[in-house]
Amino acid sequence: MADKKENSAKTVKAKEAKDKATLPPSGFRVAMREILRSKSACIALIIIILILLFTFGGSLFLNKAQVTEMNIADAYYGWGEAGHLLGTDDGGRDIMKLLMMGGRNSIMIGISVTLITEIVGLIVGLVSGYYGGAIDSVIMRIVDFVQILPQLPIIIVLTTVIRNYNAVILVFLIAMFGWTTTARYYRSFILSQRDRDYVLASKTSGSSNLQIMFREVLPNITSMIIIDVVLTIAGNIGIETSLSFLGYGLPTTTPSLGTLIGFADDPVNVINRPWLWLPATILLLVISLSINYVGRALQRAGDARQREN
Repeated sequence: MADKKENSAKTVKAKEAKDKATLPPSGFRVAMREILRSKSACIALIIIILILLFTFGGSLFLNKAQVTEMNIADAYYGWGEAGHLLGTDDGGRDIMKLLMMGGRNSIMIGISVTLITEIVGLIVGLVSGYYGGAIDSVIMRIVDFVQILPQLPIIIVLTTVIRNYNAVILVFLIAMFGWTTTARYYRSFILSQRDRDYVLASKTSGSSNLQIMFREVLPNITSMIIIDVVLTIAGNIGIETSLSFLGYGLPTTTPSLGTLIGFADDPVNVINRPWLWLPATILLLVISLSINYVGRALQRAGDARQREN
């Protein structure tokens, strides 16, 4: 009798182990598998990690007041001169230190803007796509109106008239326009999900609309959210850099990739002093390309038709 119970218990355990082995891999495992399968995506991920360590890790050991302090006597040192690996700018400030802090600030603004636009866009897209009808029409007309507004000119005007302008205000100004594209992106997915069997079953069981939207529909577009977050960060870093390059981004006292690239405005600097703008340009290019390669791998992971089983 005891032997039968023991054999039965072993059979149950073996069946459970077999079931676990046949379960489909989680979203995270699928994403990592696609990244590791692609040499370009794998190298890009390593580069992103190194850049984050360089900017965020390196800036931990820097004092902003000392980094931005002017010292005209040390102005325009070239590559490796006087102990400055990447030289100095017109104010005698070390380009390497400015690159660390500027890269950190640009990445932080890109991430901050992305968080705001993703939250607002996801909620708006979720509501618009799920309810449809008149609610969808009204929301989409608002989105259309915001999208036709000239984003950069309005931000430039606001940065010149707002008092006590700082990085937080810049984040909200960029996010004020960025949520519309995100809302349209998620709306398209929600429209394809709202008539699925699992949604109809939840309605039949008496679940509220909020429960269905956030408990049933939202988890089914998680992969799309991850893809959009990754790619949007690169776009928002580019917007901040463009504004800072034009002189309407971060305040002049705050280092940024855009302010460093702004040295290329002067033809003398372009030809004779490439150390002023070239490192920031290369860093921005590498960040954008690396995020793009990782994003493409995540797109394959989110689409079963593109990835290999």
